[in-house]
Amino acid sequence: MRETKFWTWHILAGAVVLVLLGLHMIVMHMGSIVGLLNPAGGEPIAWANVLARSRMVGLVAVYILLLGAALYHGLYGLRTILLEMGPGAALQKAINVLFWIGGLSLFVIGTLAAIVAAR
Repeated sequence: MRETKFWTWHILAGAVVLVLLGLHMIVMHMGSIVGLLNPAGGEPIAWANVLARSRMVGLVAVYILLLGAALYHGLYGLRTILLEMGPGAALQKAINVLFWIGGLSLFVIGTLAAIVAAR
């Protein structure tokens, strides 16, 4: 039952990544066509546009949500692959602890980077 819940979160995280990555592709790679979220005009990667987007609270929240969903989806998928190899109970626990610590650390670092960039 517990693994089923984690797998459901894995699928939902994948859907979130799909939607938010699609939004990212539209903003960053079709920005000159669509003009979405490019307040300074021109290229989406122009410093004025990057700075303006980094100060949009909603977009910072989207970046943090994308970070969390991508980390969970990727790390849970890798964890599943490793555990399907049939390691012993001690190694399974070590993998779980390592992935929890690594995932949370990366999430905190990424979140702080997004918040600091918004200042």
